Amino acid sequence: MPSAGPRQPCPCGSGRRYKACHGERRRPAPVLRPFAGRVDEPDLVALREFVPSATAPLTLSAAHLADNPDHADRRIILGTLLPQAAAAVVRDDGEILLAMQTLVSGLDPAADLAGALLAALDAKPGSVVDGPPASAPAAVERLSGGLAALPRLPDLLDPAPLEITVHPGFAWWVPSSNGVEPSAEVTASLDRANATVVPTARLESVPAAYWCSPGDRVHLRWALPLGPAVPAVPDVSDVSDVSEEAVLDALARVSAAGQLAVGDGSRFVGSFRADGLVVPVWDLEPGADADSCEKPAAQLWAVLREAFADPRALTSQERRVRAGVVGRTLTLR
Repeated sequence: MPSAGPRQPCPCGSGRRYKACHGERRRPAPVLRPFAGRVDEPDLVALREFVPSATAPLTLSAAHLADNPDHADRRIILGTLLPQAAAAVVRDDGEILLAMQTLVSGLDPAADLAGALLAALDAKPGSVVDGPPASAPAAVERLSGGLAALPRLPDLLDPAPLEITVHPGFAWWVPSSNGVEPSAEVTASLDRANATVVPTARLESVPAAYWCSPGDRVHLRWALPLGPAVPAVPDVSDVSDVSEEAVLDALARVSAAGQLAVGDGSRFVGSFRADGLVVPVWDLEPGADADSCEKPAAQLWAVLREAFADPRALTSQERRVRAGVVGRTLTLR
């Protein structure tokens, strides 16, 4: 086909401009569920989307260590956010901090995290990894294999679920082992960051449910797992194949039965989507703390899991309720 300028008629004879026809750039589609396949997918989504300050130690996979034995002794901490929204930081002692939340994301957050981690493993102590995301569209278009050619975080990590610790602030930014007090500038930066943290706690009785208290209100945000990673509690080996439609059906069944609550005074207010998962949100009774949610959340989780497994079609009432559940789409601010 002869060449043409972007605003000239396409040589194919369609009558459209070349840039809107055969000259149109075909960008690869973004990955909708970047952490699919991991048992802790909901927690990874929560850390990336709505948990302000949390950490989890990372263990590299046996396959990665077999190819890179020099990485065996590296200590790696996955965190929600780092100073200046950096992708990763290598401390003076070689410890790596890897951030889930950055200013810019590419087409695949799991590939971006893997790229930042690999760069940090090769960087010198005292370095900051703050380049463009590995899966930026322009970078992916230059790869012969596209997104599939990029390493991804699940490929680099041991498959065991992460042990997550939620923090009241960002004191974990500063190493405490050297006994040196942080400078006034660092202290001021920490104070500013800590002032933005919404009080948050992770429930122990159910997976990926987070109590939070923004302002005068109290909420529960719960990242519900999709198949094939819907673990029982506490046995993570019991999994089912649950689609997003099945999750919405289950919420509708439980709501129609008057059981879609997390304790007295709670109210289901809607849900939002994050990295391909459904995240229902409840308003809790004023003054409710995380401990008061544990037993009601465990009871609701048992009911939801029964609803996931219910093969019956929704009744007319449940379909009406489902329309209301789907219609209550929230925007996370």
